Amino acid sequence: MDVADTGQSRRRWLTYLLGTSLGASVISFLYPVLRYLVPPVSSEPSLSEIELDVKASDIPPNSGRIVPFAGKPVVLFRTAAGELKALTATCTHLACTVQFRPERSDIWCACHNGVYDANGTNISGPPPRPLTRLEVAVRGDKVVIRRA
Repeated sequence: MDVADTGQSRRRWLTYLLGTSLGASVISFLYPVLRYLVPPVSSEPSLSEIELDVKASDIPPNSGRIVPFAGKPVVLFRTAAGELKALTATCTHLACTVQFRPERSDIWCACHNGVYDANGTNISGPPPRPLTRLEVAVRGDKVVIRRA
C-alpha cells in the first residue's frame, strides 16, 4: 500500500468519524425538543360516568369534599339550598387543588387566592378560566358523576 493511500484512508476515516459524531450530537439536542413539541398520547381513563362510594346523605347542606373521578380530583358539594354540584378540583391557574369554603359558599384555591363561585365561574384572583362542571345524579343513596 502506498503512503499516500494510507493518508487518504486515514483522512476519510477521520472525516467519517467527525461527521457521525456531529450528526449524533445534533440528534441528541433535537430529540428532547421534538419530544416536548410533540408529546406522547396520554391514556386517560375513558370513564364518562362513575358511581362514587359517597352517599348523598353524607354531604350535609353547605359542605363539600374532594372525590376522585377518572384519576383527577373533583370537588363534590351541596349548596345551602340543598343542591348537589360537582366541579373539577384543579385550579385553572397553576393546577392546584381547590376546596369548598362553607363560610362563603365558594370554591377557593389556596395557592394564589383564586376564587370561583358555586357554578365554577372564576370571580377573583389569577385563574384565567372557569372550572369544568360535571353532572351529578343520585341513584338510590349513591352519587353518580358524569361528564357534561
